[in-house]
Amino acid sequence: MSQPTIESILQENRLFQPPAEFAQAAHINSWEAYEQLYAQAQADPASFWAGLAERELHWFEPWQQVLDWHPPHVKWFVGGKINIAYNCLDRHLTTWRRNKAALIWEGEPGDSRTLTYAQLHREVCQFANVLKQLGVNKGDRVGIYMPMIPEAAIAMLACARIGAPHSVVFGGFSAEALRDRLIDAEAKLVVTADGGWRKDAIVPLKEQVDRAIANDAVPTVENVLVVERTKQKIHMEPGRDHWWHDLRVGVSADCPAEPMDSEDMLFILYTSGSTGKPKGVVHTTGGYNLYTHITSQWIFDLKDTDVYWCTADVGWITGHSYIVYGPLSNGATTLMYEGAPRASNPGCFWDVIEKYGVTIFYTAPTAIRAFIKMGEHHPKSRNLSSLRLLGTVGEPINPEAWMWYYRVIGQERCPIVDTWWQTETGGIMITPLPGAIPTKPGSATRPFPGILADVVDLEGNPVGVNEGGYLVIRHPWPGMMRTVYKDPDRFRRTYWEHIPPKDGQYLYFAGDGARRDEQGYFWVMGRVDDVISVAGHRLGTMEIESALVSHPAVAEAAVVGKPDEVKGEEVVAFVTLEGEYVPSEALAQELKQHVVQEIGAIARPGEIRFSEALPKTRSGKIMRRLLRSLAADQEVSGDTSTLEDRSVLDKLRGGA
Repeated sequence: MSQPTIESILQENRLFQPPAEFAQAAHINSWEAYEQLYAQAQADPASFWAGLAERELHWFEPWQQVLDWHPPHVKWFVGGKINIAYNCLDRHLTTWRRNKAALIWEGEPGDSRTLTYAQLHREVCQFANVLKQLGVNKGDRVGIYMPMIPEAAIAMLACARIGAPHSVVFGGFSAEALRDRLIDAEAKLVVTADGGWRKDAIVPLKEQVDRAIANDAVPTVENVLVVERTKQKIHMEPGRDHWWHDLRVGVSADCPAEPMDSEDMLFILYTSGSTGKPKGVVHTTGGYNLYTHITSQWIFDLKDTDVYWCTADVGWITGHSYIVYGPLSNGATTLMYEGAPRASNPGCFWDVIEKYGVTIFYTAPTAIRAFIKMGEHHPKSRNLSSLRLLGTVGEPINPEAWMWYYRVIGQERCPIVDTWWQTETGGIMITPLPGAIPTKPGSATRPFPGILADVVDLEGNPVGVNEGGYLVIRHPWPGMMRTVYKDPDRFRRTYWEHIPPKDGQYLYFAGDGARRDEQGYFWVMGRVDDVISVAGHRLGTMEIESALVSHPAVAEAAVVGKPDEVKGEEVVAFVTLEGEYVPSEALAQELKQHVVQEIGAIARPGEIRFSEALPKTRSGKIMRRLLRSLAADQEVSGDTSTLEDRSVLDKLRGGA
């Protein structure tokens, strides 16, 4: 593993204070309040988390022990009995929130639906009873392969209600990728839909399920429950396949929540590794409930008057934690959107914000860069005055993209929470608290209270100010993954053995490189794989990408290393241009010189390749692994099941 040190760093000195009016009403309303919370959690983590768990959640039975830590294995709230569906629904029914909007849904073709907490509770209980009628018992795994419709969240909550761990597979995955995940999870039942809408087209979900489980490929699957969405003709296998609208007729809406042990498995979510078998990340009930609850409340400053919109899909951890479990546990109004920005409707996100008066908007840097490319006239032609807080998730954000988001979407009045976390962490780890922490474009700022983050070298020693190193966590937290499903050795190897234990202390290594500046702010540089060695100098790809994107001609950039006999590696940049610019050799030279001016000669790209689009996963992350193969003129190999648009790869191969 290479040491991710940065010889030349983009200097970012802009500092944005929390708006006074925002801070005054915020849950955490000052730097001093944050520092006090952080110091309290650092001094006695167990008491800090226990106090929050007692105040914020409903427990059927109290725990006997707050923390049981035998590295790398952890248990939180040992012996406590809890149900996350109860915390998301039932406890709100005895308050005025009973008739408050819990879930607002906007469909791709323009249909919509709103469910109050009472209505959502009824739907979840009915769904849970149907699952039980189909033989799903506590501990059985349920596969969920759905479009972004309310029934996706309802199915998740129904599984949680009866103690059946769910494994949600993103509806854009192929039949082969779905099969692999269903086999590994040993799913007893699959919940799907006839199809889903995606960018004006129908995604044939049921057809993919049929292919995945054909010829008894997944022998554990006994039943398939199908929600009608698109009404296209599909095959229904007698005895195995069931329409949800048929089975729900006459089914009771009385389904008491199953008291779950705090450490009972809540779900398995598979990370789509670049090669090899997907990792089944296991999250359990009590700690995950608490962590998603309190991070949602403090980071998004949730109020009862908010309409909160996270644009992720429920097939990813962001959708689990910050569309479903975190917001609903707080009694918030959460919005789901089936659609995505597309050629036929590039301003659809702004339409949704205007239509529903969205106050909190949480999206990915990739989406923001796409919005920049589409032009300011789309958001500026809509009324976005309801927004009071913006967020970013998924990858480090370029400072210039941050500034565009702040200026155009937030109209220079909305704080931005730039959040760093992972599937494995369960919830947000490093982030501003919007009423307390001044922000810097491109920095995730400070760790959440209770998260003891550090930047270290390969031996586990803290590195100096502004020196690149490995981002690690020094103490367990309630939302952390518990293991890799059926593969504890892989769990230990992947997350706990890269940095050797020091003085008996185990360090969780996230796989990301980072640096910390003079104010203790964290700057995440991306995966340590995304570090280029040029003539012995270590350069973070994000630093070079940020330099390129700061040029007015560049909408988006991805930088990779290409083997070079002399320098070790050469920088190759794949660049998409703003609408009015056209590729040329003169522009390529201008961009190379711009990087030199921003960072230094060592970072000068050896090659600029212009492209109309970049290869991305369906969650919006650039697949740099594929770009590395293309830059080196190698055959693209490994798992490409997460690729959003295969034509992009074909065009890049052909030099188009």
